Amino acid sequence: MDHTEGDIELLFQDLKPDVVLFDVAHWMPMLARRLGIKSVRYDITCSVMTSYVSSLARFRENKYTEADLMEPPSGFPSSSIKLSNREARSFAKVSVMEFGSRIRFVDRQYKCLSECDALGFKTCKEIEGPFAEYLGSQFGKPVMLSGPIIPEQTTSTLDEKWEKWLGGFKPNSIIYCALGSECNLQKDQFQELVLGLELTGMPFLAALKPPPGLESVESALPEGFEERIQGRGVVYGGWIQQQLILEHPSIGCFITHCGTGSLSEALINKCQIVLLPQIWDQIINARLMGIVLKVGVEVDRGEEDGFFTMESVYKAVRAVMDKDSEIATVVRANHAKFRELLLNKDFEPSYINDFIEMLVALLK
Repeated sequence: MDHTEGDIELLFQDLKPDVVLFDVAHWMPMLARRLGIKSVRYDITCSVMTSYVSSLARFRENKYTEADLMEPPSGFPSSSIKLSNREARSFAKVSVMEFGSRIRFVDRQYKCLSECDALGFKTCKEIEGPFAEYLGSQFGKPVMLSGPIIPEQTTSTLDEKWEKWLGGFKPNSIIYCALGSECNLQKDQFQELVLGLELTGMPFLAALKPPPGLESVESALPEGFEERIQGRGVVYGGWIQQQLILEHPSIGCFITHCGTGSLSEALINKCQIVLLPQIWDQIINARLMGIVLKVGVEVDRGEEDGFFTMESVYKAVRAVMDKDSEIATVVRANHAKFRELLLNKDFEPSYINDFIEMLVALLK
């Protein structure tokens, strides 16, 4: 990406844009300024993640050790969002890792945030407002929110095999589990997950990738598992129509890796949410959803090894699905509130209009 700077400059000289939206190209603000173009650092991940790791307070004090990253930076809007030892260790490693033209990730982020003309986020104030504003105040930049860009109603139909299988169960009774296109659980964790699904006693559909070194999900299943769950459970290794699956009335619970796209899809549907983050921004997303917004329950992991067990998967699912539990009452009420907000027909257009107005104001 960094090697494209010269090509981008030639392109800008030809197109003569008024404003450019960029993410991690740290050279973009200076290039844009040189050509009289405004630059907006636009983040399609969560603002809470950027504000936790890349705040000016953390950068000035160079607080990127494992111990530093376990705690939020000075002035951070939530003291409840924290990292475990293992998570902070991983964050610390990535933060000081060199990317592209031999520049540390944190330095790249700092240049993007400090040299741009404005900060843009694919979110809304109702979900992440305090975190976006915190980052804006830290760097002295106007903050522009485009809204979460809710997936539009698809015109396609669910594959017949899934429609038939899902249709064989009662409404709100099935667990759907999907951990994204990039997650390959190790075999032991893969087995703990599917055994946890079995332990719930509920029907389930798990869309997972095979563990590293294995060619199929079937080869990773515990001995006797397929026979025990026959008729009520499916572990599938191919691509699946997630948006349509989540919209099906039989889906009652969604175990997600907490990618921003999956969380948006979860919030606009009626399924209860279980949070099973795997890496980086997903972890902070899970804390936001589980601790701050209280719309889901995160699966417990070991403090040092980060492993989850079949029992912890079972516990999280039962916590959101047991209608008589206090936790379920809270998350269901909060989820319903955000769902109503996000599906309001005027919600998304109002954010898009405000975003455009702020872009125009930036040019004056």
